[in-house]
Amino acid sequence: MRCCVVVAAVLGLAGTPASAQSVAEFYGGKQITLIVGSTPGGGYDTQARLVARHIGRHIPGNPTVIVQNMPAAGSLAATNHMFNVAPKDGSTIALVQRGMLLIKNWNPSAVRFELGQFGFLGSINREVAVSVSRADAPVKTTEQLFKTELIIGATSGIDPEITPRLLNHLIGTRFKLVMGYPGVTEIVLAMERNEVQGLGDWSISSLKTARPTWLPEKKINLLMQIALEKDPEFAHVPFALDFVKNDADRAVMQLYLTQKTVARPMIAPPGVPADRLAALRTAFAALATDRQFLADGAKSKLDVAPVTGPEVDKVIKLITSASAETAARLQKAIASER
Repeated sequence: MRCCVVVAAVLGLAGTPASAQSVAEFYGGKQITLIVGSTPGGGYDTQARLVARHIGRHIPGNPTVIVQNMPAAGSLAATNHMFNVAPKDGSTIALVQRGMLLIKNWNPSAVRFELGQFGFLGSINREVAVSVSRADAPVKTTEQLFKTELIIGATSGIDPEITPRLLNHLIGTRFKLVMGYPGVTEIVLAMERNEVQGLGDWSISSLKTARPTWLPEKKINLLMQIALEKDPEFAHVPFALDFVKNDADRAVMQLYLTQKTVARPMIAPPGVPADRLAALRTAFAALATDRQFLADGAKSKLDVAPVTGPEVDKVIKLITSASAETAARLQKAIASER
């Protein structure tokens, strides 16, 4: 009888599900992979590496965090991977480009994920973008942008492509897109080589990080602010929403610009155990008051102001519950420009 009790106890332990582990037991001595859906050296990559250096201290068990770049298709490959392939145990998280929040509206056939099923850790910051031109480009002012073509570099399926196409369609700008660049890093290099004259959507935080001397040395012209709210630092730069002519177009533009509120979305795959997802979200939120993290960000000249998971959830709900008419108008606008 004693033998039977011992055997039963052993079998019972062997059958204990992995979820019975505490969060600290699961992460203790482990390594988390942080996938970045963009090329090395750009704004997303730089901010991901900042998070990777600090978030592990706030996760029970203090796992190490390594960064892996997966830039194909402007984060679409990374986002599809996170939904369908990545382990669903909390050992893999990702920073994807914000265009993934709305990509289903202009490239539905390539999307292999349901946005609302991801676990959102939060967003590294909110964002305001600008359209820019080289100092020697034929378009130097916002007024000229409505009259003269500006040749810009673009990456398929994300902001540098979608934003200028939408502005062309809704407010009449004259961006001429040159496709095929893997990311903003490569477009900026193309600007330096004079292959293209500008960029239709460049996050201010990325601009300051990638080329910190360009604004003070007046190497570029700021043509337009692109966001739901203006950046007070650039109050003199015209605001894209001010050029929208009617309420229906404004609704389309506002739906699109919602993603700027979740400028650097960090996600976990669907199905991660609730306690581990909660621990990851809590750890991410803790970065907002982490002095080491904030000092490291300042040293790296990065604008970081983490948006919590619950705040991001509200934005995702707005996106997924957008009216069919507005979503259809957005899809039609992008398709017609392409």
